[in-house]
Amino acid sequence: MQETPFCLRVRQLLPYSMSDSNTTHFTNPSTFILLGIPGLEAAHVWISIPFCAMYVIAVLGNFTILVIVKTEPSLHGPMYYFLCMLAVTDLVLSTSIFPKMLSIFWFNSREIDFSACLTQMYFIHSFSAMESGIFAAMALDRYVAICHPLRHSTILTNLIVAKIGLAMVLRSGMFSLPYPFLARQWPYCRTNIIPQHLCLHMAVVNLACTDIRISSYYGLFVQFSVMGLDGIFIVASYIQILRAIFSLPTKDARIKTFGTCSSHLFVILAFYVPRFFTSLLYRFGQNVALNVHVLISSIYLFMPPMLNPIIYGVRTKQIWDRLLRLFIHEGP
Repeated sequence: MQETPFCLRVRQLLPYSMSDSNTTHFTNPSTFILLGIPGLEAAHVWISIPFCAMYVIAVLGNFTILVIVKTEPSLHGPMYYFLCMLAVTDLVLSTSIFPKMLSIFWFNSREIDFSACLTQMYFIHSFSAMESGIFAAMALDRYVAICHPLRHSTILTNLIVAKIGLAMVLRSGMFSLPYPFLARQWPYCRTNIIPQHLCLHMAVVNLACTDIRISSYYGLFVQFSVMGLDGIFIVASYIQILRAIFSLPTKDARIKTFGTCSSHLFVILAFYVPRFFTSLLYRFGQNVALNVHVLISSIYLFMPPMLNPIIYGVRTKQIWDRLLRLFIHEGP
C-alpha cells in the first residue's frame, strides 16, 4: 500500500525529535501533530504573512459582500442570494483552516486533538462540497437568465432559491459525514504526525497501519458523484449558454452577455482545477515531494475564499457601484 513510503518520508523530515511513545506502539492517538510545511519550518513566520493577508482579505471581502447585498434592495435576487451563500461558505471554510494554521506558524502549536482534527476534516470537506454545489446553482441561474430571460423571475423564485440552498447544505453534510467516521475506525500504530497543516481525509488515513481502500474509494466516490456531477452540470449549462450567446445578432450583444458569466467561469476554474490534481496526488503521487502536496492543497483551499469576493465585487457592476457609494458617502 502507498501509505508505508508516505509515512517513512514524513519521519525523515521531522524537524524535532519525538519520543517513541508519540510515534509508535499506539492504536488510537489522543492527538495528532501537524508539521506545517515540511522542510520549511524555519521560514514558517515569513510564510504566514501572505497566508494571514489572504485570511484577512477573505473575511473582509466576504463580509462586505454580505453587507452590500443586505443593504441594497436592488440586489435582492437569485444571483446575489447565491453569492451570499458562497460568501458564508467561504467564511466558514477559511475560519476552519486559518486560525490553527497560523498558530502552527506563529507559536509552533502543532498538536491537535484527535476529535478536533476529525471536526476540522468534516468542515473542510463539507463546505468544499457545499461550495461546489453553489457554483452549480449559480450556473443554473446564469442559464435561466440568458436562455430564458422572460421566465427568470418565475422559475427562480425566493422559495426555489431557498430550497436549492437547503439541498446543497444537506447534500454536502450527508456525503461528508462518513469521512470522520472512517478515519476514526482505523488503527494508527506507526505515527501520529500529519505532514501538513490541515486534517484532510487522505492525509490522516494515510497514516493508518491497515488497508484503507474503503476510505480511498469513498473519497473518489464523493469526488465523482458530488463535484464530478456538479462539474458536468456546469459544463452542460454553459454549452447551452454559449449556444444562446452565439445566436445573438450583434458582436456587442454577445460580448456583453458573455461578460455576465466571466466571473463565474474564472472562480470555477480556480476551484476545480487545483482540487482535481490534489486528489490525484494524494492517491497516486507517492513519489511527489511533500512540499508539493502541501502547497497544492493550500492553493485549492485558500485561494477561492479570497478570490471570490474580489472577482465578484470588481466585475459585478451593481456591487462595485454600491461599494463606491459607501466610500463616497463617507465624505461631506
